[in-house]
Amino acid sequence: MYLPGMASSPSTSSSTASRSASARPSAPTPSGPADPAAANSATAVPAPAAPARRQPATRPNTAFRRLRGSRSPSEFAAAVRRAAREIGEQVSCDARYIGRVEAGAIRCPNYAYERVFLHMFPGRTLADLGFAPREAVRGRGARERGRHEGDTAATGPRASSGEPDAPEVTAGLFAPRLAETLFHTDEESDVLRRAFMTGGPAALAASLGLGPGPADALATPDLPARAGESEAHAVEQAVRHIRLLDDQHGADSLFQRAGTALRGAYRLLDTGIRRQSVADRLHSGAGELAISVGWLAHDSGQLEDARSHYAEALATARVAKDAGLEAHAFCNTAFLARDAGRPREAVRAAQAGQLAAAGLGSPRLLALLSLREAGGRSGLGDRSGCQEALGRAHDLFARGPSDTDPEWMTFFGEAELAGLEAQCWAALGDFGRASVCARRAVELQPPHFARNRALFTAELADDLAASRAPEEAAAQGVRALDLLASVHSTRIRTMLRRTAARLLPHQREPHVPDFLEGVRGA
Repeated sequence: MYLPGMASSPSTSSSTASRSASARPSAPTPSGPADPAAANSATAVPAPAAPARRQPATRPNTAFRRLRGSRSPSEFAAAVRRAAREIGEQVSCDARYIGRVEAGAIRCPNYAYERVFLHMFPGRTLADLGFAPREAVRGRGARERGRHEGDTAATGPRASSGEPDAPEVTAGLFAPRLAETLFHTDEESDVLRRAFMTGGPAALAASLGLGPGPADALATPDLPARAGESEAHAVEQAVRHIRLLDDQHGADSLFQRAGTALRGAYRLLDTGIRRQSVADRLHSGAGELAISVGWLAHDSGQLEDARSHYAEALATARVAKDAGLEAHAFCNTAFLARDAGRPREAVRAAQAGQLAAAGLGSPRLLALLSLREAGGRSGLGDRSGCQEALGRAHDLFARGPSDTDPEWMTFFGEAELAGLEAQCWAALGDFGRASVCARRAVELQPPHFARNRALFTAELADDLAASRAPEEAAAQGVRALDLLASVHSTRIRTMLRRTAARLLPHQREPHVPDFLEGVRGA
């Protein structure tokens, strides 16, 4: 993908630039050539013509047009927006977008639109809707095919998708690869907010601007002399995309690469920053990135690394006097302490988070922090204290969402509430109540939170196994294993191994042998 003013890659930029400089004449200004000698030279020795760019053929999407039926493009766009709201998505669909799809200009929708279309037409695939496979439209494979078919060099405009080039986002720390991923096309504006990205090491590296090579792009970046708006924006976008990838695919393949991005973000804080507003954004962004990396370490089973990153985020919050970041750091610290077997620390951290969040005006944030406190109290065996904290969490959650809710809390809905309550009852040994809550968490979990769906399914399997329902426990365990085909989480695999240990005495029950075999192969 071509971003104006940005080199295609560290390894090719200098050689490409030198070839371009020797091949191209100086461009004339409106009043004449910038350099007469250069102009005469160009006249005498014409530059070789650039090879013709081969444009992909566009064919109308007749399948999608049939699905629109008798509705006008505007009416159909309104239906798309309504469907998006039903699943908590945000798309700015209008008649122009529908027209571009039907004309074949959009050969594959971004992930936000994909979710909406599949929700509108259940049982159909993207191919049924007339779209091309994603790998044929975007990514390295599409670019490689374009080059073989006579596209311009790697530094030239991207032609594989038939879509316009995107503007430059930032130079320096996160460019060019992060910018390339974040800004595919104009029709992917919603990706910048809520879309989903496919997994695999190559996609993961591209999404974070961390391409493979002897030194990752952010390990030794060419930092600008002074950080500005574009660098702050790039850090914020890196945080968002790490979270999206984690929601969809889990932490195991993401932790090390995200850590490189974090080191680059903290290096930015040591550059000169002219404006206080930019400094505040960079501190908040770096702190949120530290929390994200800490969570990836937590979910990957690297608890001491997680503890270190959360402490780093908390220190950044204190330096920046950012109460929201402080509350977030304490929230995650409480969760980690509970999982690490330090329930008293979990309670203290959750209470400190509630103090930090008291003035932020977000009942949902206070509800989550109350659930963290309940988790710590359940680890202490404090049933009454746990029930009091759970009741407070439910009351706060019932007040509904607010414009002041932090951006990172998109995962916190009824499913998460039920799932965290299930963990409390399980810690107290009440596996009957735990399985009821875990089942509710599975049923309510939106499908795009694949990691959480796998987590709650594994929790349900374990609660059922502990409450002596081996057949259903094994069936739920098999479902969780199926979800782990696209989700990589050490924490979830550990839970399933514990469930397998509970089910060993029940190997003659239906589904149990299949589940045990699956756990051995996971």
